Amino acid sequence: MFPSVGTSEYERPQPKPLVMTAHDKPASHPQQVRSLNAMLDLGSYSFSRPDVDGELKVRISIVGTNAMLISWITDDRSASTVVEYGTSPGKYNASETGYSTTYDFLSYKSGAIHNVTIAPLEPSTTYYYRCGNIGNELCLRTPPATLPIEFVIIGDVGQTGWTASTLSQISSTGSHDLLLLPGDLSYADRHQPLWDSWGRQVQPLASARPWMVTAGNHERERLREPNQPLRQFVAYDARWRMPHDESRSRSNHYYSFDAAGGVVHVVMLGSYAEFEEGSEQHEWLRRDLAAVDRRRTPWVVVLMHVPWYNTNLVHQGEGEGMRTAMERLLYEARVDVVFASHTHAYERFTRIYDNEANAQGPMYITIGDAGNSRAYEFISDHELAHLSVFREASFGHGRLRIVDETRALWTWHRNDDEYATVRDEVWLESLVSARPTVPANACISTTKL
Repeated sequence: MFPSVGTSEYERPQPKPLVMTAHDKPASHPQQVRSLNAMLDLGSYSFSRPDVDGELKVRISIVGTNAMLISWITDDRSASTVVEYGTSPGKYNASETGYSTTYDFLSYKSGAIHNVTIAPLEPSTTYYYRCGNIGNELCLRTPPATLPIEFVIIGDVGQTGWTASTLSQISSTGSHDLLLLPGDLSYADRHQPLWDSWGRQVQPLASARPWMVTAGNHERERLREPNQPLRQFVAYDARWRMPHDESRSRSNHYYSFDAAGGVVHVVMLGSYAEFEEGSEQHEWLRRDLAAVDRRRTPWVVVLMHVPWYNTNLVHQGEGEGMRTAMERLLYEARVDVVFASHTHAYERFTRIYDNEANAQGPMYITIGDAGNSRAYEFISDHELAHLSVFREASFGHGRLRIVDETRALWTWHRNDDEYATVRDEVWLESLVSARPTVPANACISTTKL
């Protein structure tokens, strides 16, 4: 097991400047292409606002058990909303059409945000596709229908030099099946062209594997206009509409989906949606977790933006209200692991329930270290420090590889500029796997949780 690294022993990295990703294609050319996993209603949207007319940025998302949502943007609002695809390069034996939408933010007017669902698709299969009958051929690989499955998890991404190296390391460290992002995507902070630049920056990854996200505080972008109600999350909801309908959520900010043929249930929560007992999100979460058959689904993973447990210098106590309202639901459902971001550092806690070590509670991990701004230090004598197994004020990314119905391997890869270095790893055991009962107050191993 790797030792915990204190701030006195490790020199945290300095900030790196903003990296703008330019575009040099025509207005009808797709950009910010990405995919959403094929398990929920609608996925996310590509985002774009190029320096030249007609760029395309693509992304993909899960939208059903055998479907993927492809999203991209073109400056040309009349560009075709069609995806051609097949299993051989340059040979498209199928095509689907979809719809497009736009949004305005003060003087900014988005390009056409195209959304096309392609189906039926085979699991663990590489598909080659082209958007809008124009542009470069892209390829995506569908997630597996069985275990093992590997998730990359990053948060607080931004678009700095550290972001660029983290994304590069994700590509070079090894293949993955899905990427999960618990908030703070582009850090546009009302400057809408930064959404477009960020879309271009992440397209190489987001167009090849599904990205499933939830909103952070930097997605709020409050907009107050004369004689108009407050608007917030305008760009996020337009560009990254998640497939919440199929999980019977009425909000784009919280939803759930299954992976690996239903062996894994992933829940995305909204830190900035109402969460008190009796609220829509609270009631939705209660119903969603109650509907999970743990005999069929031995793994339940939860993500949110604001951490409930945190010994970092920043954002102290911000998740306490949500924790008080919802922690019991997660504990009673025997959620295996909870990921958050918000603080620009990495921290892994032991299994916890209600501020105490508990072998039947979730493991809590903060992974807000993908690259934005600077990494923040920790409070050495924080009251929760004895529950914090590993913490480091650095940048990096995490990988959760669920091997089988009982075991999963978590690794955290520190961003050492040119290289990704594994600095923390731990084996998890599903809380519903067959094993002797562990007393709630037992000492918990740091190598098998």
